[in-house]
Amino acid sequence: MYILHNLATFTMTILIIFIFQMFYVLPFCSSTSTATFVFGDSLVDSGNNNFLFTLSKADSPPYGIDFKPSHGHPTGRFTNGLTISDIVGEALGDNSFPPPYLAPNVESNATNVGINYASGSSGILDATGTLFIGRVPLREQISNFEESRKYIVNSMGEENAKRFIKKAMFSITIGSNDVINYFQASIPFVSNEKVSPTTFQDFLISNLTMSLQRLHKLGARKFVVVGVGPLGCIPFMRAIGLISKGKCSVEVNTLIRNYNKKLKVELHRLNKYIKPKAIFIYANSYDVFREIILNHKQHGFENADAPCCGGYFPPFVCYKGKDANTSSVMCNDRGKYVFWDAYHPTEAANVIIAKKFLYGAASVISPINILHLHNYGS
Repeated sequence: MYILHNLATFTMTILIIFIFQMFYVLPFCSSTSTATFVFGDSLVDSGNNNFLFTLSKADSPPYGIDFKPSHGHPTGRFTNGLTISDIVGEALGDNSFPPPYLAPNVESNATNVGINYASGSSGILDATGTLFIGRVPLREQISNFEESRKYIVNSMGEENAKRFIKKAMFSITIGSNDVINYFQASIPFVSNEKVSPTTFQDFLISNLTMSLQRLHKLGARKFVVVGVGPLGCIPFMRAIGLISKGKCSVEVNTLIRNYNKKLKVELHRLNKYIKPKAIFIYANSYDVFREIILNHKQHGFENADAPCCGGYFPPFVCYKGKDANTSSVMCNDRGKYVFWDAYHPTEAANVIIAKKFLYGAASVISPINILHLHNYGS
């Protein structure tokens, strides 16, 4: 998912680097936690895009306004506070978050809390997100992990590195931007004449499977693969589709449901046949987030349609200027909104999703939940 924003200043860049130096440079990990390596898009990007020339950035206020470790300063997270991966890590006992790979002086975290390789506007396909210029596609994210693996091996030796990586959790949250680009027809694979939804789904599954197998060859054994959420319900897709309040794009959500079904089948196949043995968990973000939208009042939300910040209409920018006239409209109570901006959930929504992934039943996350995965094989 994206946020169009090219108003970052040199001063803000220096502030961002200062925040990373404060909160991420020193390796700090609880004795009960294991490393987590995070791959994906803006749903879990913790600041990598801050260090790219890109239109997909969240490095200025009011992004991060509720992120306590930075005292409300933006860190590059595309939400008002914690991402789903942040919340999961806290619940599992982590005392700090995996820092963004592209931030300075974070290499040593690879042998402690882990590293975050996720990049806003990226996708499974290399061409996804070209409209936003800079981004790190999944293939390159895995190449970056290869570099981190070299550091781990140099730090502790090959055998200890293998054991360390075997116990680590690999989280992959990717595919949303591929779907959005499919309906925008903005990537070469689907420009001009679109391929059929079935062909497109199969192409995504094939490419994602190759990426998962590549991580497996690098030693990964514990995988959390998050399906694509109900993008037909996000403010951006509803706005460009001229979809009325309370409704979602049936066309978009149908493609996503069928993609997710194929993804779940493929992960089951990998669980059954891949050698050496590994475990691939499927996280059903579609049903979890759709339920939040449908029953938002039961979850304490008042608005499941509009974004808290940035508005419904192009360019969908969430930005705090010098005064009210140069700032985006922002809601008064962020905890009452499901959507932070036109693309991303609020921290309040992320908390609900994370808890479902941590403790949920097989209908939400299978074959085991993240809490059980954390203890798996230990």
